[in-house]
Amino acid sequence: MHPFALSPTDPAFVQDPYPAYDRMRALGDLVFWQDYAMPCAVSHRAVHALLRDRRFGRECPPELAPPVPPHLAPFYAIEAHSMLELEPPRHTRLRGLVLRAFTSRRIAALAPEIAALSHALIHAFPAGPFDLLPAFAERIPVIVIARLLGVPETMADQLLAWSHAMVAIYQARRDRAVEDAAARAAADFAGFMRGYVEQRRRAPGDDLITHLIAAEEAGERLSTDELITTCILLLNAGHEATVHAIGNGVATLLPRGVQVDAENAETAAEEILRFDPPLHMFTRYAYEDIHAFGHDFRRGDQVALMLAAANRDPAVWAEPHRFDPDRPITQNASFGGGLHFCVGAPLARLEMTVALPILFARCPGLRLAGRPVYADSYHFHGLTRLMVEA
Repeated sequence: MHPFALSPTDPAFVQDPYPAYDRMRALGDLVFWQDYAMPCAVSHRAVHALLRDRRFGRECPPELAPPVPPHLAPFYAIEAHSMLELEPPRHTRLRGLVLRAFTSRRIAALAPEIAALSHALIHAFPAGPFDLLPAFAERIPVIVIARLLGVPETMADQLLAWSHAMVAIYQARRDRAVEDAAARAAADFAGFMRGYVEQRRRAPGDDLITHLIAAEEAGERLSTDELITTCILLLNAGHEATVHAIGNGVATLLPRGVQVDAENAETAAEEILRFDPPLHMFTRYAYEDIHAFGHDFRRGDQVALMLAAANRDPAVWAEPHRFDPDRPITQNASFGGGLHFCVGAPLARLEMTVALPILFARCPGLRLAGRPVYADSYHFHGLTRLMVEA
């Protein structure tokens, strides 16, 4: 396995990581990224296989798990109940219960609401240049999730602040200040959600929290802590991914003169997710001694699955660096795979396929009013601003 050295906070990499992924992929299915001190799967075949290999998982083997630092206890109290971080049998139970409430029918029914919200946001666009992220891309997912959960929309800005603080702990620029902010946000967010869960236990409504409370399988229900964590996960994961997907998509579309309409919305959304996805790295632990793709993994070893590198593998996609809104839909890695395939993927796709055609229909002259700038937030990949003029 070849070594590879490049800081994930290097400014050139932050703005355009894809040349580095090409160099990684040229070295083989796996490379050893020295800055992360772990092997990275960079080819589509390796990422696809390891996402589905049950000998790898999200939970660190218990005998190898490091102790939680006291200052991060509030954060990991939330993580302890997150199906994103768990393996069977707890993951199976949690995911099954959540999917009983977070159904495809309930998600599909949100389409008219997403459309009305998109129109309302566009109606409020200011004259002259403005940042499309806070005006449109951020508002849609956070308001939709708030409405879905039954949380007041007036809390949207606070929910965003908690979300940003919590997910920052996964970023390469993590330091003690980021950790302290994530712990405070986790404690405050959990306290807020606990009040709403208890309120819905006393007075059920027609919202996702109520349906999560009522979800039952083989006599099993979600505990209050599991409910709180699930609500936080749905907001954090769903919001961060959709904001970046919409922002990255518009930044990709406008310079190319490509517009999204009802006819190409589905293929254009999938191509956006393939071409410039919101999440670039997802890690797994080896659960036994394994030989895979020429490397010997030991129990407890981590491997990084490079989703964005897999999405531009020329072995799968012709001209992978060319954006083609009509490219036939294939299996990109943007939402993961296997047991941990993103539970919010249908909602993210719906938000993109509803909101983007409305944006381009209402603003046919939409154009960039400044260079899009990506945030130093790796292993996420999203813009810090997107200046446009309608």
